[in-house]
Amino acid sequence: MDLPPPHIGSDGRVAGMRWLPSENCDARPAGTPVELLVLHNISLPPGCFGRGSIERLFCNEIDVSAHPFLSLLAGVRVSAHFLIERDGRATQFVSCARRAWHAGHSTFEGRTGCNDYSIGIELEGTDFTAFESAQYAALARLTTALRTKFPLRAVRGHSHIAPGRKTDPGPLFDWHRFASLADLPAKWLP
Repeated sequence: MDLPPPHIGSDGRVAGMRWLPSENCDARPAGTPVELLVLHNISLPPGCFGRGSIERLFCNEIDVSAHPFLSLLAGVRVSAHFLIERDGRATQFVSCARRAWHAGHSTFEGRTGCNDYSIGIELEGTDFTAFESAQYAALARLTTALRTKFPLRAVRGHSHIAPGRKTDPGPLFDWHRFASLADLPAKWLP
């Protein structure tokens, strides 16, 4: 049995979803509608899953001495609105009403500063690892809820809005599978 999409409250939080607030966010520019969904992949250290390092990064609690790769993240302040882990568990870090710091230097349809008008969703994974069915299902449910709440009109990968700088969600992300599960119009996809 398919579960209904989650409810997003007036505070921008998804009802019943795990909430770990990140300080790495700020106000969206006044009057700016949320029109874009940006998909990412992340694993810390690269290729390692289920260690809690991603949430610690977003909450400024990462131990950069725990692994040589993590030392590269010293002082980095980033976030996303959501993280979907390999088993499909979703966590929200930033209210959808606020600007998460996920896209960096980015452009969509000639418009810069994608963080201003987007929602960022991180999928636990890499460019070289297929995503899990549970992740696609959770992403589709969340996307449906976001479409209900906001005037979204497109979904892009980080690679599409920051070409040459970013590669995620990567070549193994199945855009057609995601679009089918989320019932997205073809014009929404890259």
